Amino acid sequence: MISVFYPPYSFGGDAVYLSRLVSALARRGYEVDVVHCVDSYQVLNASGLSPEQDFPEHPTVTVHRLKSRWGWLSPLLSQQTGRPLLQGNAIRAVLQSKKFDVIHFHNISLFGPQVLTLTPDYSDFVKLYTMHEHWLVCPMHVLWKNNRRPCDRPTCFSCSLAFKRPPQWWRYTDLLSKSLDSVDAFIAPSRFTRDMHRQRGFRKPIEIIPHFVPAPAAHDAPADEPAHPRPYFLFVGRLEKIKGAQELIRVFRRYPHADLLVAGSGTYEGELRRLAVGMSNVVFLGQVPRHRLQTLYRNAIAVVMPSVGYETFGLIVIEAFAERTPVIVNALGALPEVVEESGGGFTYSKPDQLVEALERLRTNSELRRQLGEQGYQAYLERWGEEQHLKSYFGLLEATARRKLTYIPWEGSEETSRRLGSVLVR
Repeated sequence: MISVFYPPYSFGGDAVYLSRLVSALARRGYEVDVVHCVDSYQVLNASGLSPEQDFPEHPTVTVHRLKSRWGWLSPLLSQQTGRPLLQGNAIRAVLQSKKFDVIHFHNISLFGPQVLTLTPDYSDFVKLYTMHEHWLVCPMHVLWKNNRRPCDRPTCFSCSLAFKRPPQWWRYTDLLSKSLDSVDAFIAPSRFTRDMHRQRGFRKPIEIIPHFVPAPAAHDAPADEPAHPRPYFLFVGRLEKIKGAQELIRVFRRYPHADLLVAGSGTYEGELRRLAVGMSNVVFLGQVPRHRLQTLYRNAIAVVMPSVGYETFGLIVIEAFAERTPVIVNALGALPEVVEESGGGFTYSKPDQLVEALERLRTNSELRRQLGEQGYQAYLERWGEEQHLKSYFGLLEATARRKLTYIPWEGSEETSRRLGSVLVR
């Protein structure tokens, strides 16, 4: 697994998904090596906080944390040239360290596209790329134009300047297209993400494999410690402008019937707190431990995702469904796709529609229960760990047969048994 970010040196859902995938594979007996870049995390860690170092991994997982003596210069050179100039040798050394059956790329933005061409001296492997964001078609990753609104058409040079980022001159060459030729299969987590890449000129086949959420652990709040003293709706995510929490706060200024709990942190947190000054029904929780977050999910009237940009999937929605909690989402990006497939909540396009959805769920406990149950059943059928791994290994097998005419990891009885247990269950 090759990705710029990996916990605890990470910020968003791409690293959460990767960590879950690594753990799921390791529990089934697979060896997994993860390569990620500490320098990139430190460059983008605006808060300056040190990540939690106690992050235990399974014994079959080896994590390679790339850290150059050049510090911030390493990701900057990659961002500007599209090449892993100061990290390439370290990545090659990992690829040569053992015989890998699968090389899977995730977020490679600060390695540059040429990292996709790095290849060991053996050839019987499958190479994948997962589209966690829209980086292949957008220098800013998220199709958020001029740091103001969803992108309707590309103006990448001026948009980069609006984000105060140096333009990537390599995007005006054939470096990206040549690098993509090294990948055997591309994965998108939603139809929306696949279609958006196609609209922006991506021509290679894309397989849709939705992300997953593991079965929730059995954690409950003590009997004498309620989740929150008042009925509440829950926002979970990074506190960035594109996530839309500011729109929720504006709505809750005229909606006093329940509280809004905000779980997360980010560079936009100060602005959000200023916007909520004097509002007793908006509570900022900061970063919340996983067991506490499960309790908050379970006891919320609904989880609200007001993202004003194009989400590629929406892990928060599935985490809510896993706790039988309905959702309310902005009808943008991949979020309405997940809600429509599940019947587990409401979508909205205008503030008045959001208020109507809030009030319907607050005042109708049976409706809340029904939508939560529908979301939960869809989670079990579509977005659980076993379903994801079945699709994942199905793609690996099909890709290996197409590329190599055989499956390289079927060389032993034990390997075949493990693979069969994933595919059949």
